[in-house]
Amino acid sequence: MIDEVFPDQSFSVAQFRDKADQYIHEISSRGKLAIIAGGTGLYINSLLNNLDFTKSVGDEDFRQKMQEIADNKGNEFLYDRLKDIDPVSYHRLHPNDVRRVIRALEVYEFTGKTISHFQEESKKLPPRYNYAYIGLTMDRQELYDRINQRVDAMIEKGLIEEVKNLLNMGYYRDLVSMQALGYKEIVQYLEGEISLEEALFILKRDSRHYAKRQLTWFRRDERIKWFNVDEYQDRKILVENIINDIAGKIYLL
Repeated sequence: MIDEVFPDQSFSVAQFRDKADQYIHEISSRGKLAIIAGGTGLYINSLLNNLDFTKSVGDEDFRQKMQEIADNKGNEFLYDRLKDIDPVSYHRLHPNDVRRVIRALEVYEFTGKTISHFQEESKKLPPRYNYAYIGLTMDRQELYDRINQRVDAMIEKGLIEEVKNLLNMGYYRDLVSMQALGYKEIVQYLEGEISLEEALFILKRDSRHYAKRQLTWFRRDERIKWFNVDEYQDRKILVENIINDIAGKIYLL
């Protein structure tokens, strides 16, 4: 699912699930096993869980009102509203993830229940697919070192030129897509707000923070079978153990 939409097109969780379903069925129809590799728990849960509240709750006026609050009083001010309403989402989300903060507030506003409540309830229903849920982990410091190295590699492979080209094509910095990690920091550098050194420092720091939040999110999910990569000198053995673990848990459609 690369190059699915243009940077200025919206792409919701519901759209993601519909697209992913198409690819999963297409892969399965060829006698192959679909592997979903990723990092965003909300999107993974949208595939696995049955409950769908996304289409029944939506109010553009409320979203615009919340966006104006964030614009006028800051992201932190809006984010703090979650603390008492939905502490689970409060600790899961980042203050700058304004779109999902607004979504969490919106669901509570119009249902009286939190988005985390719906997510937990969905786990009680039969899953949409037979699946094996595998998590990979490693020494935290080594993970952070690899994240830092990945940022350096992204720069070497043309991240700055990519962002520059997007801006030249007319994709402005306030787009949701341009707020993603790696894009917003380089935009700040290109527009002279910070130095390249500062941009890389912020990008590495925020990427590490994001990884930490991801681990916290996934650690709470009892469906995941974890494998510590550090325990395997030979990655082939790791792969064999994973295959043995999922054998019998899933089947092709």
